[in-house]
Amino acid sequence: MQLDLILDTRAPAATLADLAVQAEVEGIRGIWVSSLLDSRDPYANLVPAAQATRRLLLGPVAVNPFDTHPVRIASSLLTLNELAAGRARIVIGGGGEALQALDIEPGRRVRAVAECVEILRAAARGAEFSYSGDLYTVRQLNLGWLKAEAPPIYVGASQQQMLRMAARVSDGIMTSDMPVSLLQSALRELDSALTSQAGMKARGPGDFSTNAFTAWHVYDDLAEARHEARRWLLLRGIFRPWLLREFLHEKDVELIMNSREAFVLAFREGSSNVSGVSDSVLDALVDNVTLCASTAQIDKVVTRLAEFADAGLSAISLRLYAEPHKSIRRLGQRVLPALREVGTQHVN
Repeated sequence: MQLDLILDTRAPAATLADLAVQAEVEGIRGIWVSSLLDSRDPYANLVPAAQATRRLLLGPVAVNPFDTHPVRIASSLLTLNELAAGRARIVIGGGGEALQALDIEPGRRVRAVAECVEILRAAARGAEFSYSGDLYTVRQLNLGWLKAEAPPIYVGASQQQMLRMAARVSDGIMTSDMPVSLLQSALRELDSALTSQAGMKARGPGDFSTNAFTAWHVYDDLAEARHEARRWLLLRGIFRPWLLREFLHEKDVELIMNSREAFVLAFREGSSNVSGVSDSVLDALVDNVTLCASTAQIDKVVTRLAEFADAGLSAISLRLYAEPHKSIRRLGQRVLPALREVGTQHVN
């Protein structure tokens, strides 16, 4: 299983480039930056990182086709891909905090994401094309300046309809903030969809990229790690009842679903406590949707990562927060060697 990083796209481009160089030296496969409303432009902000590295993959996650037209997404992605000598990639999703802030209703999410991927694929061929979909229309677009090989296009997907669509139109998926048990269910659904593509080129699970967005909170001080993990729970996709039922009692699921404003308030205040939600419930969220530990417990984290690999995941993307340089060093020096050893044991 490969390791990717998700870095803060609010950081200056020079900072991202510095972290990208370190990640490449430590053996990390690639970096992502989130496409957020209050962030720097993710494509432009990655250009210095692309110019400072040689092997590192890089791109934005997750871009939606509701606040930006697919043709504009294509132009930005393919320009980055050219500047990165063919190392760009992208995740297309159907949601995001920007939609709420802009009061955009993302209707027909699955169809919108599918059409966006189809338009990106057509644009990446560099020949003139037109497209007439249910939601998007493109007339006689020709990106004849393209020289680099077409970048891979992934879909942010966790449930049946999006997974089945992704199997049909994309190069891979990225799930987010899921325990291993639910990831296994998603990958079984995906495998079923991949093997039932009638009339299409056969693609097995090994030909299709599977990635997972997961928060990384590992520091010398366990209390610091848990504070940070609880502080960011609002952004962990916790308001999904089907996910919460995997590890919480129904009464606690209802509590979480009715406590959105309390989580928002805690997040704005930088607090690790959420009014009306017990420590035990908050800790259960942290333990099931993040990787949280002290550096003394890093073997436990490696075991969790090995479980993701055993489930069939081809890569995992770790969202770094404080001390990214230290985190990258730990990943390169302690986590990657341990994962390689686990992989060798499984082969033998």
